[in-house]
Amino acid sequence: MNTKSALLCAVASFAVAPLAHAQDEGGERGRDGQLNIIYWQAPSILNPYLSSGTKDVESSSLVVEPLVRFDENGEMVPWLAAEIPTVENGGISEDLTSITWKLKPGILWSDGTPLTAEDVVFTWEYCTDPEGGCAQAQYFDNVTNVEAVDDETVKITFNVPKPFPYTAFVGSESPIIQKAQFEECRGAAAPTCTDANFGPIGTGPFVVDDFRPNDVVTLSANPNFREEGKPAFETVNFKGGGDAAGAARAVLSTGEYDYAWNLQLAPEVLDQLSAAGLGTVVAAYGTSVERIEINQTDPSASLGDERSTVAHPHPFLTDPAVPAAMSKAIDRQLLVDIGYGPGGQPTCNILPAPEAYASTANEDCLEYDPEAAMAMLEEAGWVDEDGDGIREKDGVRLSVLFQTSVNAVRQDVQALVKEDWEKIGIETELRSVDASVFFGGDPSSPDTFQKFFADVEMYTNNFAGVDPQAYMAGWRCSDIPSPESQWQGQNVPRFCSEEYDALVDKLGDTADIEERGEIAKQLNDMLVQNYAMLPLIHRGNPAAHANSLGGIRMNDWDSELWNIADWYRISE
Repeated sequence: MNTKSALLCAVASFAVAPLAHAQDEGGERGRDGQLNIIYWQAPSILNPYLSSGTKDVESSSLVVEPLVRFDENGEMVPWLAAEIPTVENGGISEDLTSITWKLKPGILWSDGTPLTAEDVVFTWEYCTDPEGGCAQAQYFDNVTNVEAVDDETVKITFNVPKPFPYTAFVGSESPIIQKAQFEECRGAAAPTCTDANFGPIGTGPFVVDDFRPNDVVTLSANPNFREEGKPAFETVNFKGGGDAAGAARAVLSTGEYDYAWNLQLAPEVLDQLSAAGLGTVVAAYGTSVERIEINQTDPSASLGDERSTVAHPHPFLTDPAVPAAMSKAIDRQLLVDIGYGPGGQPTCNILPAPEAYASTANEDCLEYDPEAAMAMLEEAGWVDEDGDGIREKDGVRLSVLFQTSVNAVRQDVQALVKEDWEKIGIETELRSVDASVFFGGDPSSPDTFQKFFADVEMYTNNFAGVDPQAYMAGWRCSDIPSPESQWQGQNVPRFCSEEYDALVDKLGDTADIEERGEIAKQLNDMLVQNYAMLPLIHRGNPAAHANSLGGIRMNDWDSELWNIADWYRISE
């Protein structure tokens, strides 16, 4: 029985339960004891400016906060800011070149000192330091100045009109960090400040008590948190490691944990685990897309320090016929049926939502056609010259190293894709890397997704909020990870196009909502049609919570833990 047949036999129905709503009766801070959270991709750092890994951004969101968050409907909610600035209330200039934020009065850092506008200014200076390698630099595109008007007022100035100026300091990836703690950590010194990066002082509901990277974070209620009676939990045990199945079991079957993240498991597995009746599976759809990134550069180890850098184009993946055939040979619907159930939909777009930004120009990827894929390769001159089943051209073999993180569903998908690609004459070697390492951002590790020491790699990414400008800017030429940027940057496939960069600039200059939607679609189409990546699945983010846990408002537009201050234990 081949891989597809074996996995098809395991497909079963899977239902995602609606969110349960129960009322918190309120009371003293810390009244509900300990909250146990498990993220099977363990946090490796608690500074989101030094990692683009979701598990690092979300764990740090318990501690450091932005001016504004996005709620479960994608709507902006003032957080550290007193209100949302608009042209009407005078917070945004008439020419759209500045936005002025007012901080909520009286907010304290967890060490008891006041949050001020100077902390906001410093955060901008920290992330935009040219020697710093900030992982979230795209949120500060077009920002020319951030100034403290007074202790509670911050003015951000742009070099172009910004019809959607809610990027810097908005959402979980762009929080405020304390100037006093990080002042000596700018530029090249940023990754060396272990105490600050592992134990940031924050304004959020919890304080870091201890952090063991790639293992566990222990936190306690912030005594200076601004909301009386919150958080309800006195301590948090934020456990990392293991796998998605173990995390789901710990909530749904054994009750050891209260919340489990990113349960990328086969539908029948979640059904079986849920049968114990201890927990509930919940999911939210936003902009998450499981994709295969196509390395535009040569990852050969023989290149030494120049491997996977723009100095050396990839020997065959830059031939459009090759990734086009790879895409056509993938049965996306089968991947959904086997790995995701109702928690996934086949997609041909890297930007599948909101609807106004979803292109319809790439739907042909949904047509699984291995015969057409082989014809593409034949026409481009890739043929099996020696009869070993692998195509070659001018002495170059179509042989790829395909890497991803350790996860049961991802390994199933890898196996299916390997079978599909080898069927059309592309040799495929599989590698799986521990998720905490893969998404960790450690500049000394050869196994991070940013370093991309492979030909293709698979993972999911998304963006906070509903406007895609900062997200799409992540594929600028200037955002390619490299040794000079300490391997930080969102442009993992090393895609570089002056036309694309110019279109990103045009998006930043465009105020009309419909026109912005059209530009965003064009950017999506450039990435997809130039085969910087192969979008596979528009993912819902499944998680599980104990039935005794209340206040969950599942969110894919911001950190899943965005409203953890409102979580509580349901009384029996």
